[in-house]
Amino acid sequence: MGLSVEQGLRLVRQYGAAERWLAVLVTTHPTGHPSVSVVNAGVLPHPRTGAVTVAFVARGRTAKLTNLRANPHAALVFRAGWEWVAVHGHAELTGPDDPLTGLPADRLPALLRDIYAAAGGVHEDLDTYDRVMAAERRTAVLLTPARFTTNPAGTQHEEPE
Repeated sequence: MGLSVEQGLRLVRQYGAAERWLAVLVTTHPTGHPSVSVVNAGVLPHPRTGAVTVAFVARGRTAKLTNLRANPHAALVFRAGWEWVAVHGHAELTGPDDPLTGLPADRLPALLRDIYAAAGGVHEDLDTYDRVMAAERRTAVLLTPARFTTNPAGTQHEEPE
């Protein structure tokens, strides 16, 4: 079932918050096969344009980043119980190995913090957080929503008793 951006983002926020912002990421491996992983993702403004994005942070040199560099389209699926919403879109990368045009490199630490907070993260020592993110060559992945899908109306499920 297709949704408007407003409806889709409402469900992403609802289901994301209900499940500690865990989402299933679906990318395409260069062979054409789907590749799946679990990430913490949140909703925040794009750092350059201000448009709403769904974002997560990826460790450097991972399959998900290799896949997104080859094919920058992805889906993130958020769920709460049996209800789910998928956000599909174009992914932009910004990190030590992927400079984003128009975003100064010194803005990356703050962006990684913003994504971490949007995905429900709280860190007591942000200087240590910044050092670890830099050492692990963490990259921000910004997914611009192009389409949302979810359970068809009337197919809500109930938890088994």
